[in-house]
Amino acid sequence: MARYKHYDYSQMMMIPVSLAEQLVPGTLEHTIHFMVEEHLDLSGFDQEFKNDDMGCKAYSPKVLLKAVLLGYARGKNSSRKLEGACRENIVFMALTCGQRPDHSTFASFVSGMGEERIEELFTEVLLVCEEEGLLGGTHFSLDGLKLPSNASKEWSGTHEDLRKKQKKLTQLVKESVAEHKRNDRKGSDGEEEHRRIQRLAEKAKRIGRFLKENEPKMGRMGKEIQSNVTDNESAKMKTSHGIVQGYNAEAMVDSKHQIVVCAEAFGEGGDSGAARAMLEGTKANLEAAGCGAEVLKKAVFSADTGFFSNENLQACVDMEVDAYIPDPKFRKRDPRLKDAGRFRRPTDKHKKQYQSKRKTYGPEDFEFDDASGKLVCPAGKKLYRSGRQTRYGDYLADSFRAPKSACRDCLLRAKCLRNPNQTGGRQVRYFYLEGGERLTTQMKNKIDTVEGRRIYSMRLGNVEPVFGNIRAQKGLDRFTLRGSAKVNVQWKLYCMVHNIEKIGGYGATFSRN
Repeated sequence: MARYKHYDYSQMMMIPVSLAEQLVPGTLEHTIHFMVEEHLDLSGFDQEFKNDDMGCKAYSPKVLLKAVLLGYARGKNSSRKLEGACRENIVFMALTCGQRPDHSTFASFVSGMGEERIEELFTEVLLVCEEEGLLGGTHFSLDGLKLPSNASKEWSGTHEDLRKKQKKLTQLVKESVAEHKRNDRKGSDGEEEHRRIQRLAEKAKRIGRFLKENEPKMGRMGKEIQSNVTDNESAKMKTSHGIVQGYNAEAMVDSKHQIVVCAEAFGEGGDSGAARAMLEGTKANLEAAGCGAEVLKKAVFSADTGFFSNENLQACVDMEVDAYIPDPKFRKRDPRLKDAGRFRRPTDKHKKQYQSKRKTYGPEDFEFDDASGKLVCPAGKKLYRSGRQTRYGDYLADSFRAPKSACRDCLLRAKCLRNPNQTGGRQVRYFYLEGGERLTTQMKNKIDTVEGRRIYSMRLGNVEPVFGNIRAQKGLDRFTLRGSAKVNVQWKLYCMVHNIEKIGGYGATFSRN
């Protein structure tokens, strides 16, 4: 007969645990513990408490910050998951010294941290990065990551759209009440229908309160854009995963060890106006970290085609940085890709998304000739100015028209004119900022050089691994807070975790090597 070792669940065991021994040098948790204890000043949190003489003792901000940073590094961005980890995970127990903050404590700590306080902590981590020799200061790359927010895109729309939705919900409530009364006369149980009517009425009231308290949201071009009832500072954005209601989380990364030197979340999907704020934030952070006020003037700055705009290029000129920002068509001019035909993998299952639905040439297919002041079409013919110059906001617009003789026998006529059999010559309206065309032309010429292509090709290896680490390894797939101020706190906490991980791995006094 087989024999097995005896076990008894009622048996008592005395297990001595040293919390300090759980924080092994060289691990991320040890680096977080050392950074918070020795390098981060959390005295600013003291003013939040008024329990000097009476009241319950509060959890130390150092204990809470350690748990939050390690939790974010382990993909636990929910306050309830953090609470559970402090009860079940020995590493979290060691960081919190056996204390067990509940989920409401974590939630209040993160959401109430404030932008000014998180900015100070972020800068203090950068100071350690500088002391450890992790900042190169020679090449900075900028990019953005569009993430969903804690709001549904179904609650988005212009004020007119929301009024229609409110009217539709109100009508639905009236119809449901009438239906409920008819069923009530028949003696049927209408409890579920009653709860449904209450939900519909509350939705209608919620939209009404929002419309009363908020003005229409205006876009960069002066036109109304969609508001959101739940989080009006977020925006609808197009991503590779479809349309999301969220924020554009941007990061400026130093190339030496991929340290995030500036992080900011914007409530708009476009990057055409983000460079100035990020450059100014980078300069302020690096100056506070002891890198000097002139650090950007010595460095290269690169960003992808989404940042190619007159506004961003002018910001680079004003900040005196050596910028490399290509236009969307720079690959078509690259002689190395002359015979490629296309620039995406043929096996890409989303390739249909990138196929243009436009069948004719657009204004972007025409080039402006500085020497003659005329517009050059894809066939090489010149269009002359037609009509007066008009202004649209900050932009000027010139109208150009092609001679009928130039279009009559053109081989590209079918691809250029919407109605080739009726239209005589092509007309194009050309928008630009005063003095801005010179900047875009200069940048195109700069990128098209061998040195320009070489420097820009380094951008991918600088900034993309940071987003890969934060999204794939740290598990940040959506923001859990609402409002740009709180979302900024969460985004900077994730970037702090990334930087602290770099300190532990490559810092001169921290490195496991």
